[in-house]
Amino acid sequence: MFDPLAVLLADKATVHHVMSGRPDAPTTPDRPPRHRSHAVRRLIVTTVRRLADRLEPRTVGTCAAAP
Repeated sequence: MFDPLAVLLADKATVHHVMSGRPDAPTTPDRPPRHRSHAVRRLIVTTVRRLADRLEPRTVGTCAAAP
């Protein structure tokens, strides 16, 4: 079914994307990093990585020599 609202939203998003590549496009200043959130993120990543290694250990496969 044809949805005119989807066409309008897609057109607006496309124009915004194309115009953001121009040299005079507005930019936002970089925010200073939040140290606490960064530490929490690293803790979560480390925990998930350890859990994944425990559930499905990474093994080094042997490659057959090419003839």
